[in-house]
Order: sequence, then C-alpha cells, then structure tokens
Amino acid sequence: MPQIKVLPVNLRNKIAAGEVVERPASAVKELIENAIDAGSTDIKIDVLAGGKRLIRVSDNGSGMDREDALLCFERHATSKLSDEKDLFDLRTLGFRGEALPSIASISKVKLVTGIRGSASGISVEVHGGETKEVRESAFLGTSIEIRDIFYNTPARKKFLKTNTTELFHIIDTVTKEALSHWNIGFTLSTENEDTMSLPKASGFRERIMQVYGEEFLRGLIEVKAEEGDMRLTAFISKSSNFRGSRSHQFIFVNTRPIKDQSVSHAIYKAYEGILPADKHPAFLLFMDLNPAEVDFNVHPTKREVRFADKEAVYRFVLVCLRDAVKGERAEYAKEFSVPVAEAPIPPYDYNLQPKESVASRPDFVAENGELQYRASLPFIYLGDTFIAVSGKGGLTLIDHHAAHERILYEKFLGRTDIPSHNLLFPEQVKLSKKEYLAVLGQKDLLSEYGIEVDDFGHDTIIVRSLPDALASSDLRGIIADVAAALIEGVAPNRSLKEAIAARIACHSSVRGSMILNQEEFSRLLSDLEKTEHPDQCPHGRPTRIFYSLEDLKKIFKRK
Repeated sequence: MPQIKVLPVNLRNKIAAGEVVERPASAVKELIENAIDAGSTDIKIDVLAGGKRLIRVSDNGSGMDREDALLCFERHATSKLSDEKDLFDLRTLGFRGEALPSIASISKVKLVTGIRGSASGISVEVHGGETKEVRESAFLGTSIEIRDIFYNTPARKKFLKTNTTELFHIIDTVTKEALSHWNIGFTLSTENEDTMSLPKASGFRERIMQVYGEEFLRGLIEVKAEEGDMRLTAFISKSSNFRGSRSHQFIFVNTRPIKDQSVSHAIYKAYEGILPADKHPAFLLFMDLNPAEVDFNVHPTKREVRFADKEAVYRFVLVCLRDAVKGERAEYAKEFSVPVAEAPIPPYDYNLQPKESVASRPDFVAENGELQYRASLPFIYLGDTFIAVSGKGGLTLIDHHAAHERILYEKFLGRTDIPSHNLLFPEQVKLSKKEYLAVLGQKDLLSEYGIEVDDFGHDTIIVRSLPDALASSDLRGIIADVAAALIEGVAPNRSLKEAIAARIACHSSVRGSMILNQEEFSRLLSDLEKTEHPDQCPHGRPTRIFYSLEDLKKIFKRK
C-alpha cells in the first residue's frame, strides 16, 4: 500500500496560509499590496478586535471583472506574472498568487469589486475555501472583508496575542506601507473609530512628518545619492539623536519593507567612532534597484531579499551615509577634542591599600570596587568619557556615563527619592500611532517616575511634569524609548518597571561630551557607592574597572 499521498486542495491551502498569514497583520499587508498594485490612490483599512473579528481593506483601484473575481481565489492565479523571466524582473508587490486563496482557506472572506464602465460589480463570498455566494453588486474599486480569521484552524488561533498586541502589528504594517508609498492616502479605523489618517503627501519628508512629527524629522539628516542603477533616499540620525532601541529603523527596497543584516551593518558602520555601544541610530532608507538585480522570491512573506551584487549595495550604502555623517559632524575625525578637566588637586591618603590583589586571577582586570578610593582623590579624563583615578593601591578607570546611569536607575526604581517638577509650559510630543497608544495605556506607570502625560489628540501627548533629572534631556527621545519598552516587552528576568527605568536613566545620565568638575565628580563617586550594584550600569556594562599595582606590573611584564 503506497504511503505517499497527494494532499487535498483545502489542506494545501491551509499549509500555504501558515506560510503567508502568520497573524491578522499579515493579511492586512497582502491586501494593501494588492490595492497598491491595482493603482489605488486611497486605501482604507477597518479592523475589529485587533483584526481577529474583522479586517476590511477598501480601495479605489482598477477593480476586477466577474471572471477575475472568481479566478483570484484559485491558487497561483495572478495577473502579475506571465512567464518565468518575470520572476527576475518584478515590478509589482504581489506576484505569488497565494494570498487570497490562503486567506480564504482560514477565514470567511467577502470580495466586492467592480471596474469603470461596467454596468455592475460582483460580490463573492468564500468560507474556509468553499465558495458560498456569487452575486451582482454595485461597486467601483475593490473591498475585501476577512471575518473570524483562523476560525477553522484553532491550533493557529490560540497563538494569537491580545487584541492590543495584534492591533500594534497592524499599525506597524500600515505605517511601513504608508512610509514607502507617500503618494497614496491611508486611513485606518479600529473599533469604528479613526486611528490613523495619512493623506497623500508630496514626498518622503512630508510623509515622515505626518507619521512622526516635525521634531522627529529635525533630528534626521536627509541623504540622496545615485550610482548606476542604484538610487537612495535616506533619513538618518544626527549624531545628537541616537536612541536606546531599534524602534525607528526601516529599510525599503523598491518600496518593499525588508530586513537585511548586510544593509543594517552598513548603516551602523557609517557611524563608526561616534555611536555609543548601547545606542542605535534612527533611519529610514529607501532604495531603488534594477528589479533584475534583486530577488524578492526568497521568503514567502517577502520580508527578505537577495542582491545580485551584495558587496556593491553594501559599499554604496556605507559610502553615501558615512559621507553624510561626517559632513554633519565636523569633529568626526578628532580623537580627543575635549580638554582635561582643570581642578585643584586636594591632598589624599597614600596609605590606602586594596583589600586583596587580583593579579593571580586569569582575567586580572577586576570589574569591581576593591580599591578603597575616596571621592576626593585626583582624577584625569581619558578622552571625553573615561576617568582615571589613582591611589597607591592601584588605578581605577570609571565610565562616568555608565556610573551615572546606575545611580539614576536605582533612584527611578524608588530606592531613593527623586524630585520632579511641573513644567511651566507643558510640552507636546508627536508620536507614531503605535507609540501614542502604548504611552497612553500606561499613564499611571509613567506617573510613578514623575512623568505626567495627557492625551492631546492626533497622535500627540502633552507632558505636564518631569523628574528634575530629565530637565535638559531629549523629551521626545525619552517618550519614544519608553514606548519601545512597552511595545517590545521585557526579558523574563526583568520587570517592565525595571526596563523603563533603564531607558529613562540612560537618557538623563551624564552625556559623553559633559566634563565633570571636582565637586561633581566627588558627588558621582559618593552616590555610586550608595547604590545596590555599583559595578555595573543597568545594561550590564561595567561602571568601573580596577587595576592593582600587581596587575599593572604584570601588564608591563615587570614580574
């Protein structure tokens, strides 16, 4: 008896659905891309219960006649490919012909469509892959309703997250499509209320401002470049506008949102020498390549691509962005441009000794405070971040930014009181829709840190009070990083409160370009000693490293 069987069509469609439709946002992406390919200039998305109950995408595109409306539910039925060579010269977003039949196999779908000049349109209903009704219906363009997604595949349905989480994924999908298609208007409604409204823009700049606001745009450098068949328009962080998370990073190739480690590495490489280890640039990179030089058929959801000349793309991105970064920051090539702090050197006790030597350890550099130094010890800056403190017992190197982070982190966790103040002039902060909803959903938690916010409408919050430690910080950056922590979630060994405290402490701590005087440095050392974990910043980096005299002798091969 043969053991190999040909699977039935319905099961094959469900398997395909598992590859194409991971969650409601995946269906939204496929339907939006179909609408874009149909020449739409206005796309409206409606969702209920995070897309679990309803997804409806309506457009004013070319529509379909009766024959096409019925064929579109057949697997591998597409208007976007004719023969094999088209696979390597893709000029449309959808091309596999799997989206609609896959979606229809695991939900209840209603398609209403019509073309200009036709007496009437057509309505087609398909439940679980089975056609239920076909009838005439007046319509111009296309509207597709998806109800009860995964209703007949409970094993998949149980993996869906909360309505709020699924909605965040949908907002993220709509945002990406809107950023790369600025010439199309997008509207998103949730629970029958407007959530996003992005009218047709004049270009990338206006669309970015619509989504993130003018303040966010001011923190970016615009870059335009062209080389052969490669064209690039990018908006990347100024050197004063780094972030604590990767939440504002987008790469688009021929208007498709993608993830590519090589391109991301090129962007980070462009900031080499000025990007702190625990910081990230914001970037929106829009690349146009010859379709024959890029393969979009690598991943079922088209998230990844393969470049014909990966090295050429890498060099192009790196050189263009590096030149822009250097131009924005004239002091880029200077190694140590900050003068050493001038302060009187007070007397100190030469009889101080370490509690024990660490020279016998294999890793003899000790990341601990075993040197019994005092706050009054003399110090010298090495570059603009590290401080060297000497005593007879040895040498301690301190990262003053990491040390200040630890101090503020523990204060924000409530281990000591931290003063806050009402703003004389409350500040408005424009956020992306996802960030806006996340922050408003945790107003009470933010108030525990002395950050009082209210809804100002139109994806904008108003900040009414702040901790004193945040007085001169980048307010939008703080709120955006807090939102990122709320959206991304936290590691199993850390609470949400700890994650947010770490983000805030990083923003408000001593910046690398700030030089401390003797009094400020003494206070820093004193406050650091009072913390519960003085040897590491909240991100796990050392705040100080001690070399005993025995360690130094070993380094210089004196023994």
